[in-house]
Amino acid sequence: MRDISRGKPLALFLDFDGTLVELAASPDAIEPRAGLGQALGKLAGRLEGRCAIVSGRAIADLENHVGALAVAVAGSHGSDVRNAAREPLGAGPAGLPDAAERALRKFATAEGLNFEEKPHGGALHYRTAPEKEEATRAFARDLAEEHGWAVQHGKCVVELVSHGANKGGAVTCFMSAPPFEGAVPVFVGDDLTDEAGFRVCRELGGTAILVGEERESQAEHRLPDVAAVHRWLELS
Repeated sequence: MRDISRGKPLALFLDFDGTLVELAASPDAIEPRAGLGQALGKLAGRLEGRCAIVSGRAIADLENHVGALAVAVAGSHGSDVRNAAREPLGAGPAGLPDAAERALRKFATAEGLNFEEKPHGGALHYRTAPEKEEATRAFARDLAEEHGWAVQHGKCVVELVSHGANKGGAVTCFMSAPPFEGAVPVFVGDDLTDEAGFRVCRELGGTAILVGEERESQAEHRLPDVAAVHRWLELS
């Protein structure tokens, strides 16, 4: 971390699934390590509060798995941003139109997929049915166009989100306010949805770290897996 920050204050932005916890067959099947929430709080303390979780999950969902978070957090792909004192930054997430949600649920049932309801939209998970990827992506694209929403793709998941809801926007929001303001931003993530955060961190003079196998990415560094992330952050 000292090498990356070049002697300046460092700000860490951490994805959750695939970065801090191992991916699972469904969102509810993850198994975070014991004490992860407390360990992240200690990490934030070492950085004088300049640490934030930036996840596609809703904040309540994150805390359902790891307990109350004593760190800044952006849930719902950056559409729900709060500082460490739980004060909101921005307008908050916009709910998915009822007709769009009904269509997602109907498609998930018909195709044997896992539908995930989120404050900012809805997601279709096809990890257990990878052969449905093309059809799921096409359906989500058409539905988003019909309702004026946007689509985000991740690992075996496609989501409908409001326009402008992305992890880069969350980083921008945090970096415009204390204690993040003026620090060197570093984003650590594994998925395609993290690329927006990677890009903004680099634009602001920071860097990005890809977790997992090598792929085309805006990240300049790489850690091989979740265990390596924990070691690098000294969480274990």
